[in-house]
Amino acid sequence: MSTRPATEETKVSTADVLETNPRGIPKVQFVANVEEYIAKSSSPVETTLGKFQETIAKYKFMEINFMNRKKGLEMKIPDIRKTLTVVEFLTSRQDSDEPIETTFELSDTLWAAAKIKSTKTIYLWLGANVMLEYTLQEASELLESKLTTAQNSLNNVLEDLEFLREQITTMEVSILQYFNTARVYNWDVKQRRLSSKTGQETEKS
Repeated sequence: MSTRPATEETKVSTADVLETNPRGIPKVQFVANVEEYIAKSSSPVETTLGKFQETIAKYKFMEINFMNRKKGLEMKIPDIRKTLTVVEFLTSRQDSDEPIETTFELSDTLWAAAKIKSTKTIYLWLGANVMLEYTLQEASELLESKLTTAQNSLNNVLEDLEFLREQITTMEVSILQYFNTARVYNWDVKQRRLSSKTGQETEKS
């Protein structure tokens, strides 16, 4: 969605971009005086309405992408918290000589009991089949950082989704208002032309 200055060819009334949200998503500007805009516009009503629909389609496309990001983050954050809890537990037991009793998931329905020695390192999956060894302190710092980043990202996504829904609502209201006003305006122009034509014919006769 372009943020360049609108020209007569690209101007889309309420879709003229004057500002954006913190992540750069354009904000549509509601045009209060639709009659004035219609009177000044050189574009057919169908062309302007088509631009409105195109703008809504772009916002809805972004909305779908943000919904997918939201879903991914909502799955990722609990996993990070769970891993961080494990690291914190291992940290609390790293100086103990007593073995740690735990269970390992072998499959969805099969678990195995085990006893492990205290440890000062842990392996973390980083994605793309990559696993690296970290000290417990390094792992804790890394997970804390990832958790903070993920939470901030989720907050931004939720804010952006709300912002997008506001823009979509504004555009939908604009389409309805523009369409109804344009019909009345075009009817009025037609009646004026007919009246003017009738007056001219009367003068000639």
